Amino acid sequence: MSELTFNRYQAQALTTAQYPEMGTGSAMALAYTGLGLGEAGEVQGKIKKILRDDNGVVTNEKRIAIANELGDVLWYVATTAFELKIDLEDVALMNLEKLASRKERGVIVGSGDQR
Repeated sequence: MSELTFNRYQAQALTTAQYPEMGTGSAMALAYTGLGLGEAGEVQGKIKKILRDDNGVVTNEKRIAIANELGDVLWYVATTAFELKIDLEDVALMNLEKLASRKERGVIVGSGDQR
């Protein structure tokens, strides 16, 4: 099997996508995929329970459960980018460029959008 790229992931993820007005870039399609990013809350919830219930011990079972939730987040990121007509690889590259710029300018920490 060849190496998985962001764009290959996005294309494969889209084969499982079924939602209103898929592929139209409409507000409805974007709302569906964007609201799905709430899956990040599932990641947070699992981490919170590790702190609360497991004395901060991250077992392999918990690690896998969190990875599965991260996969759901990634699916929604991929489909949201698709609705915006943006390749997932471009999203990743833009993010790396933004972070490199922040690091070069000494503003990698702090708050704000572009800093």
